[in-house]
Amino acid sequence: MNALPTSIDETLARLAEADYFADRELATVLYLALRLQRPLFLEGEPGTGKTEVARTLATVLQRPLIRLQCHEGLDMAGAAYEWNYPRQMVEIRLAERDAGVTRESLSHELFSDRFLIRRALLQAIDPTNPVAPVLLIDEIDRADAPFEAFLLELLGDFQLTIPELGTIRATQPPIVVLTSNRTREIHDAVKRRCLYHWVGFPSALRELQIVRRRVPGVDEALSRQIVAFIQGLRTLELYKLPGIAETIEWSRALLELDAIVLDPEVVQHTLGVLLKYQDDIAAVQGSEALRLIEQARRIAEGRGPDA
Repeated sequence: MNALPTSIDETLARLAEADYFADRELATVLYLALRLQRPLFLEGEPGTGKTEVARTLATVLQRPLIRLQCHEGLDMAGAAYEWNYPRQMVEIRLAERDAGVTRESLSHELFSDRFLIRRALLQAIDPTNPVAPVLLIDEIDRADAPFEAFLLELLGDFQLTIPELGTIRATQPPIVVLTSNRTREIHDAVKRRCLYHWVGFPSALRELQIVRRRVPGVDEALSRQIVAFIQGLRTLELYKLPGIAETIEWSRALLELDAIVLDPEVVQHTLGVLLKYQDDIAAVQGSEALRLIEQARRIAEGRGPDA
């Protein structure tokens, strides 16, 4: 396990060593979340690198990553714990044969630790953990709104109360990262327990750094054109704007196709790597794509978008 960073600059540097290029605002709130032992709530458009923050933290700090992927219908049984009912039934059948077992002792035994199935939330605050893990509660906006109430105790006190067993509290608070794509609003009670940061799309310079590091085989001129083209796409009114993941994937696709510069035909044939909805592809195909390609070439050459 590595020590926590001691400054914002060190936070930036250590993230960059793990190929995550954060801006100073994100590095600041991340540094504060680590030092103050507060959960971090990251909200933003899909594909802006919110989930990657937790993965990178686990790598940089050499801590296990526990991920809870939220979805509709998620409840405490799926997120925190449930009782092992089949084993409990076996125990009851065995106890029925033993006349010396009282109902009170059996009830106490059935709801003991050995019948408890730990899910992500309970694993993260397990007091026997040798190292405090990174807990990623991913896409909380996909879960039903009532689920948020289950999280309040954990986010506020790093503990969970199990009615049959008592309160389980972390001896070493986990590093908690929550993400949301803002498909719905998250309750204020959740946000109050967290430090908050909106993760936007990266600047052209930062996105270029990411492409250089993640796809090192791409020609420098092509990398600049790719970034300029995608930055241009994000100015359009599309249903789903391409994120950093799409930038990296498209760069890899163009590398596989031995592209040297953005070619209209290649762009036309690979738009499905960048855009995931047919209406968006139709809006970009043809003259719009040609305009963005020409604009990207001018920017890559340092002539400006309207030169």
